[in-house]
Amino acid sequence: MSETAAAAPAPAAPDNDLAALARGGRINFMGFLLRLAARLPFLFIAGRMYGAEALGRFAYAVLVVEFVAQLSTLGLKRGLAEQLSKTDKPHVCITWDALLVALAAAVVGMAILFSFPKLMFPNSEIYGLEWLLPVAVLALAWSDVMLAALAYRHDVGATVRARAIVEPWTISIAAFAFAFFSKRDGLIFAYALSMIGALIASMIPFFRTYGRAIGWRPNPADSWRLARRYMPIAAADTVEWGSRRIDLAILGLFASPALVGIYYVAQNVASLPSKLKTSFDPILGPVISRSLEEGDRVGVAKQIRQVGFWVIAAQAAVALALGIPGEGVMGLVGPVFVAGTAALIFLLGAEVIAATATTSEAALIYIARHRNMMLSIAMLALQAMLTVALILLFRRLGWPDAWQATAPAVALCLGLAFAAIAKSRLASRLLGAPVSGWRWPLVWAAAAAVAVGQVTKFFPEWLELGLGIPLILAAFGLIIWRKGFGPEDRLLFKMKKKDIAVDLPAPGTTGDAAR
Repeated sequence: MSETAAAAPAPAAPDNDLAALARGGRINFMGFLLRLAARLPFLFIAGRMYGAEALGRFAYAVLVVEFVAQLSTLGLKRGLAEQLSKTDKPHVCITWDALLVALAAAVVGMAILFSFPKLMFPNSEIYGLEWLLPVAVLALAWSDVMLAALAYRHDVGATVRARAIVEPWTISIAAFAFAFFSKRDGLIFAYALSMIGALIASMIPFFRTYGRAIGWRPNPADSWRLARRYMPIAAADTVEWGSRRIDLAILGLFASPALVGIYYVAQNVASLPSKLKTSFDPILGPVISRSLEEGDRVGVAKQIRQVGFWVIAAQAAVALALGIPGEGVMGLVGPVFVAGTAALIFLLGAEVIAATATTSEAALIYIARHRNMMLSIAMLALQAMLTVALILLFRRLGWPDAWQATAPAVALCLGLAFAAIAKSRLASRLLGAPVSGWRWPLVWAAAAAVAVGQVTKFFPEWLELGLGIPLILAAFGLIIWRKGFGPEDRLLFKMKKKDIAVDLPAPGTTGDAAR
């Protein structure tokens, strides 16, 4: 993209862009609520019926399986849309090329896990059918690629159905049923069923949208070029995914399965706010892509700044609502899990810190994908080193195991703070305008939420959770609505789907400008 083009005024209508972002966010926000409604019952069932040790073994094994599945997509979750937008080949052939790439990578990954099952269970024995777990790798990778293809056609509803309804509700119901037959393998079976269910829920709309692969012939050379092109994006995606998992992975090497199980519950509760950012992913990429194509880099910065504020506000509200009554939230899963309250608080804080980095990355993957990748790798390395250092330091100080388990969460906060500063500064410099979504009314809203939360601590625990959490959210929401939201922010709530129809290009149409 030339300097002249970069400086040219953009003809795009910003109101349409913001309304499109708001519309996409609303659609997937319903998915977040549905995922929340299903994830908490699973944690309750797993904690109460299986116990911390079984949950810890399951958590580490799933961590390894999902890591291999993440690698197997080879960046196609974000890169597929760019490929579809730049080809003369039938789109169904491109999608099947992508599925072939994912299949080849998944087979390699599954072979490694079948050959070395101890990778999934490093701190416990393998005494059941756990070695069959790697079959979930292919289901997860194919489901991700199919949903990415559907997102190119702006079908975000498919992702909501597969990831927010079928997958979490299947694992919750199956975990409850299998608990009466095998508490040794029940969680493993439930997870496998949920992955198969999500794959089926992805395949149905995929075939309905793209049809059968008529005229497609496997072309290994094209598939290899496709995989090689998106390796930088694959690396960035893997690092982003790893930053939310490496803490658990390192803890599993130092701690007992029971302690890993406690941390896993805290991690799952804390990760719920992170889903709010993904509510904007299917539509943020196309909006940014169009603005870059038109040379409106300042407009891109405005879009990132706008979505960044929405995400920070939403994540801060949820973090305060879950963190202030943290002992009660963790206690719902079981009394032993209360020991993870401190880890929960730090993990919730980490999600708020991460918002600026993740929204900045939405532009960096198009305008500076290699530098973004290097920053992501640096952040992951910093987080890993801090995690090990803090665990060893807390051990030397003789702190209890529960506090040692907090070390990975502290390291995550520090690593994400580095990423937020570095990525936002890089994005601001390249776009020529600030990208941070921070606004001072967030402090006032947080202060109001904390004040209300301290009052609710005098309530009985059941009332603190049942009434306190809505009151904390209401206090935060009222202040941020009155003091922090402007007319453009209210598009998130006032615009209806029928009010706007924006024809957006696929993400990545400015891929040639990336460097």
